[in-house]
Amino acid sequence: MTILVTGATGNIGRLMVNHLINLGANDIRALTRDPARAQLPDGVTAITGYLGDPESLPAALDGVESLYLAPLPRTLDVTLDLFKRAGVEYVVALSGAGDWQEHADAISASGLVNTQLGPGEFTDNFTIWSEQIKATHTVRDPYPSVIEAPISMDDIARVAARLLVRPDESHYGKTYPITGPDALTRAQIAEQIGVGIGVDVVFAQCSRADGEAALQPIMGEYARWYLDQIETGLGEPQLANQLVAELTGTPAESVTQWAARNAELFS
Repeated sequence: MTILVTGATGNIGRLMVNHLINLGANDIRALTRDPARAQLPDGVTAITGYLGDPESLPAALDGVESLYLAPLPRTLDVTLDLFKRAGVEYVVALSGAGDWQEHADAISASGLVNTQLGPGEFTDNFTIWSEQIKATHTVRDPYPSVIEAPISMDDIARVAARLLVRPDESHYGKTYPITGPDALTRAQIAEQIGVGIGVDVVFAQCSRADGEAALQPIMGEYARWYLDQIETGLGEPQLANQLVAELTGTPAESVTQWAARNAELFS
């Protein structure tokens, strides 16, 4: 079975390549704009192309039976049409939630057999706190009580790879709101990062303006957008589920485990 990974050198796509190999996939194509810099494992075929350039896709799709679709809304309609013309049999798509509903609806209406993954906050997003933790062991943030169940990008990639390697009709047409194993306040997330890296991390609530100022060195203009998204969670706590374990047989990584695995980012 020929599997195409779009966005194969992005954060999730690159992790997916590794998980596909670990699951025994032996005909993997990796779509990337720069194959020479991709540093893909032996046996993976790097294909020059980009979802944002639909004219580059037909050659990459020739003979592809299933694929992972990274999110790129601006060319989605054309991309989905190309998939259908190429005879792609199954699509696993990262569609997100909230602002991504239109993206998810387009995939559902495409006529392609698909399974969509709709995670919320990525655990990896909390590297935005790394400089604060390095400097002061303190996180300054305006929303200590917002509850999230963050999931690591590695777990997202692991779920997507499993769905592609072992397709099952019971998953067709489904959207899975995969999460990490625990629902935590942002204050608790900061504390759990501390547990993972072996440091007492304190959460200090601050004003919205100060919160934006703390993030701007890392996020620039996106600091305001990011905190806008977090603010919507004040009245909508995210519940944790065990879908990662149900779909892969192995539980999702906790915040503590993720932080321990990435401790060098915080020290």
